[in-house]
Amino acid sequence: MARMMKVAIVDDEEDLRQSVSQWLALSGFDTVAFASAEEALKVVGADWPGAVITDIRMPGMDGMAFLKRMMSLDSALPVIMITGHGDVPMAVEAMRLGAMDFLEKPFNPDRMTELAKRATQARRLTLDNRALRRDLAEGAQVMGKLIGASAPMERLREDILDLGQADGHVLIDGETGTGKTLVAHALHAVGPRAGKRFVVVSCAAYTEDVLAAKLFGPVGEGSGLPLVEEARGGTLCLEDVEALSQGLQARLLTFINEQGTPAETRVIAICNTHGEGRTVEDALRPDLYFRLAALKILLPPLRTRGEDMLTLFARMTEQFAEEYGCVAPVITAQEAAQLLQAPWPGNVRQLINVAERAVLQNRRGTGSIASLLMADNEDAGPAMTTEGKPLKDYVENFERMLIDNTMRRHKGAITAVMDELCLPRRTLNEKMAKYGLSRGDYL
Repeated sequence: MARMMKVAIVDDEEDLRQSVSQWLALSGFDTVAFASAEEALKVVGADWPGAVITDIRMPGMDGMAFLKRMMSLDSALPVIMITGHGDVPMAVEAMRLGAMDFLEKPFNPDRMTELAKRATQARRLTLDNRALRRDLAEGAQVMGKLIGASAPMERLREDILDLGQADGHVLIDGETGTGKTLVAHALHAVGPRAGKRFVVVSCAAYTEDVLAAKLFGPVGEGSGLPLVEEARGGTLCLEDVEALSQGLQARLLTFINEQGTPAETRVIAICNTHGEGRTVEDALRPDLYFRLAALKILLPPLRTRGEDMLTLFARMTEQFAEEYGCVAPVITAQEAAQLLQAPWPGNVRQLINVAERAVLQNRRGTGSIASLLMADNEDAGPAMTTEGKPLKDYVENFERMLIDNTMRRHKGAITAVMDELCLPRRTLNEKMAKYGLSRGDYL
């Protein structure tokens, strides 16, 4: 829908102010009148959606001072000056300072209408271009957070750019911690709805009655619009969509069907069922699933992204070091290998947590990357990965590699290995026995 343009009329003479306002209103303009520049400044400022017509000679702040203030707030704001007899040189000076044009009293109303039309058209173009630049900047900013040069990440960015321009609803799937909500935001930011609302709600965070009220209303006094109305024309992002009850699934399906094609409001559904022995297709009624999964994105787990994890780890440790006012840890080749071979069951979210702890322990001058990784994966359970292997297998392979490499570097010195891995002797002995490692092989 086209932006409604306004014309602000600033003049201390009530008769002139009213006649200009009435004439422009009859010509189809939305007018706002002010008796002084001081009053106008309370309303008119940067990104004012329209133009300004102001007299030059006014008590208090005159038109020239008002123009200078307007230009300091927004140099692209169209300002038309009304001049009296003999004020033409002043009007020319006003145009040099940034005024769009001037009208000399008594002026032709048709001339005024033509100037107002040109001014508002120019203003609409300026504001639309600003909005486009903001949308593009936001899209670039969000896409810039999707760090990594691996093939899976290149494909993900291509999918986001392609699906961002599409009209269909989207289902985002992937393991915990892979950045599904960030991808949803990126889909919104690079698409035609970028300037509209992006509304996020977790379907698992509320009881059924509360979630129904938040999504569809009615809502309590002062609590605002239901979310389906708040997101209208933009994007409604449903986290944990598998948590929706059958009743709410039916209401969501009705909402989607009533929108028609293309949908006024795009729905992006985020699934968090990976590793739980079921899929989102199991959790949702088929008709809703196939509407939401018209377009689908599967996020890659961190362990499949190769050296992306080193790039991410370096970026995160730099950020945390700046936040805590200390030096980021320097990662050795051995530690880089450990990062690359870790199973990362919590994916990027887990890596961020490890990076923060690495910065904190480096500030204290204690610990190692190996000890952090060992502690972080100690309690990993038998969840399944996207490759169909139990996560426990990845953790055990990683633990065996870590102990084996550390024993080799310290030539079987058990105390040194215990210190580096932060393991008590009994636990280290049990793990070595479990993985068939003997101290004698390293002496």
